[in-house]
Amino acid sequence: MQFSSDLIDEMRVLALFNLDSVNSGIKAHKAADPEVLMAVSRLYAKGLISLPDGGYLTDLGIHCAEQLQTALRILGTSEVN
Repeated sequence: MQFSSDLIDEMRVLALFNLDSVNSGIKAHKAADPEVLMAVSRLYAKGLISLPDGGYLTDLGIHCAEQLQTALRILGTSEVN
């Protein structure tokens, strides 16, 4: 599988979510990097987050973020490079 820059940007955003609380969301401000804004928009379109500018993880988003964050812990990093 190829890791496109879009996919990496989406993984970076998913890694930002605090999985210890489902009431913890994120907000992508208009001043954020364009890559982040587009990644957030794509995650919303995929049904992983609740709002086009961030919000909360959906049930599918929680599952996806858990898997991603587990993989990152196993691989010994907290961030996608």
